[in-house]
Amino acid sequence: MAVQLQFRDVTLGYDRHPAVHHLSGEVAPGALLAVIGPNGAGKSTLFRGLVGILKPLAGSIARRGVDAREIAYLPQIADIDRSFPISVFDFVGTGLWRAIGILGGIGKAAREKIAQALSAVGLSGFENRVIGTLSGGQMQRMLFARLMLQDARLIVLDEPFNAIDAKTSADLLLLVKHWHSEGRTVLAALHDMDLVRAHFPETLLLARESVAWGATAQVLTEANLLAARRMCEAFDDHAAACAANPPSSRAA
Repeated sequence: MAVQLQFRDVTLGYDRHPAVHHLSGEVAPGALLAVIGPNGAGKSTLFRGLVGILKPLAGSIARRGVDAREIAYLPQIADIDRSFPISVFDFVGTGLWRAIGILGGIGKAAREKIAQALSAVGLSGFENRVIGTLSGGQMQRMLFARLMLQDARLIVLDEPFNAIDAKTSADLLLLVKHWHSEGRTVLAALHDMDLVRAHFPETLLLARESVAWGATAQVLTEANLLAARRMCEAFDDHAAACAANPPSSRAA
């Protein structure tokens, strides 16, 4: 089986404090993979490592034929600075930077592409709106329009359907399935188990380390979900105990 992504005993974290431990596994080209787990399970940390924002503390991530700069990445809405004074049109146009360069001009062809992307996500007429005036659902539609223009083979979505209305979720899910039908690889961090079961054939259940990884029906068992919750709770209890009783700094 061909491999597009390979995680080799990867540990990721912040300030040398691991948040994802010893993850190993492979993702095939064209996969549609859900990454699920309790809050604090390390899903966002994993994605930041995958796209190159974080360097592994140990192990490695191999991207076969895909440079980190060529990955289309959708962060959580909370990570977007909505106070930045930029229009919807110009924000979506940043999805073309890899093709035209940061200093490249936006010509007629590029403007048509931006207009088509906005139309595809239901935002025609919003071109001149400042992004800070958008609702949560409109913001997410705009972010998906930018992803469309990146035209990437590997798409990474961090909580793409979180805190948006059902109509927006359904519309954006159709885009995800369309990308998958084109043979693109899509990874999405999700919470909705029913959505995962219905639309994502593969799942990684993460609780700071891999609990199960494979066919969704085999991963989303009650036993695995309970194990994931207990693993995260055990880690949180350990972290709290360490904070309350830090190791002595005295030399032995």
